[in-house]
Amino acid sequence: MQIRLDTVGDQFLNAELKIMTASQKTTPSAKAKGGKAETSVSIDHWADKGLKEEFFNLKSARTYKAGKDETITFTGVTGETVYVVGLGDKSKFEAEDIRKSIAKAIKATRGTKFQTIAVDVPGFNSLHDESKTAQAIAEALYLTDYSFDKYKSKKSDPHEYQVILSHFDRKSLVKVEKALATTRNICESIDVIKDFINEVPNVLHSEEYARRVEADVKKNLKGVKVKILNKAQIQKENMGMFLSVNAGSAYEPRLVHLSYEPAKITSKTKHIALVGKGITFDTGGYSLKPGASMAGMKNDMGGSATVYGAFRAAVLEKAPVRITCILAMTDNAVNEFATVPDSVVTARNGKTVEILNTDAEGRLILGDALDYACDQNPDYIIDAATLTGACLVALGNQVCAILGNDQKFIGEILASAKSQDEYMWQLPIINEWRQDIKSKVADLKNIGTPMRAGTAIGAAFLEEFIKNDIKWAHLDVAGVVDGQSHLPYCTAHGASGLIVRTLTHLLVNAK
Repeated sequence: MQIRLDTVGDQFLNAELKIMTASQKTTPSAKAKGGKAETSVSIDHWADKGLKEEFFNLKSARTYKAGKDETITFTGVTGETVYVVGLGDKSKFEAEDIRKSIAKAIKATRGTKFQTIAVDVPGFNSLHDESKTAQAIAEALYLTDYSFDKYKSKKSDPHEYQVILSHFDRKSLVKVEKALATTRNICESIDVIKDFINEVPNVLHSEEYARRVEADVKKNLKGVKVKILNKAQIQKENMGMFLSVNAGSAYEPRLVHLSYEPAKITSKTKHIALVGKGITFDTGGYSLKPGASMAGMKNDMGGSATVYGAFRAAVLEKAPVRITCILAMTDNAVNEFATVPDSVVTARNGKTVEILNTDAEGRLILGDALDYACDQNPDYIIDAATLTGACLVALGNQVCAILGNDQKFIGEILASAKSQDEYMWQLPIINEWRQDIKSKVADLKNIGTPMRAGTAIGAAFLEEFIKNDIKWAHLDVAGVVDGQSHLPYCTAHGASGLIVRTLTHLLVNAK
């Protein structure tokens, strides 16, 4: 798919599919007389007078109310298909509504395989900003265009088509082009990490995962330094918790360390570290998961993919901050060497940890990775992990949980999430939960009281590995990393790519 710009509107005329909008307007005279306000369908913004006449001559248009998400389709005089999206009250139609309506339109007409699709930008410009409107449209187009059929014997036919963004003001051209370039960088990065998450675990083990990240960095991210620690190097780092999770694996663990610096650095340049949980498959170890719960555990590396996607996009966007990205990779498997419950291991920071449940493994690899991240002397750390099933119980599969040690920093992340229309909700960490992870035989234990605040207790455990008064936020992405079928621009099954836009916004707009 390619996106082209058309300020004049001549390319719009020849498009095979035209995506238009209609909205509702209230008749002023009815209000003035004190009567009941009447609404009618408005297509005043349509530049093509012939299309207007065709629309109002339709029998189906007589009952069409232009309510939100109400659609109508007709054939124009030159044989083109016209797909009209109802906005309802246009003043209440927001950026996320634009994404959803464009995604629905593309999916509804996908079977026809149009070669040229024109979108009437002014009609969707409820934001009163053509660059933001174009960005929302482009996000929907790029994200909806993703598919993963690598392992299908009969693959979907490749369909190359052009989307023409039409009728926007020429004065907006530079801003629109910049917005589209940013959107392409972000959505391309989302597609990369969707491929990582959707890849099958018998192919994407820790060693292969590290190789693919390294290859992508070297090909696409100029100036990024790559350091990959193998098992022997991880042993030298005294990462006892990380190694305990890897003990049952047929593959070595990997710690991927990526570093980016902006072109201009001053004493005020912020340094943000991103840390991700990369469990390429989670059996639960000796605390074995039931079969039904084990299916889908290839996505347990979704936290690492999420932070890598944000790192990648931020580098392409030349973010004004230093960024360190640390990805801890292993699977959690079972063999005669695997860690058993009741074991005690020593973390990188010297604390001893009693492992009561080997299925609470994500916090173990993250704890060592967070301690390692602290030694890079960042101002801020954000970790992302599919850490707890409890997160789905608390917030469902539509909301990302956020916890941390600095309210201002958490507020900045929440503001970025809101700006990108991605759901995020703060949960607390209280002293009682910090006490709940104290062990009778070691410094800490890796689980708290069963069925009690599992997400927050997991975060309380991670907090034990934050040092030097570094501001830290933990994102539990267990609910949102896949299966977002309620969002039409996400695939019904598989990786969602959510939270990448939030973190990219935070990194690119950091001051």
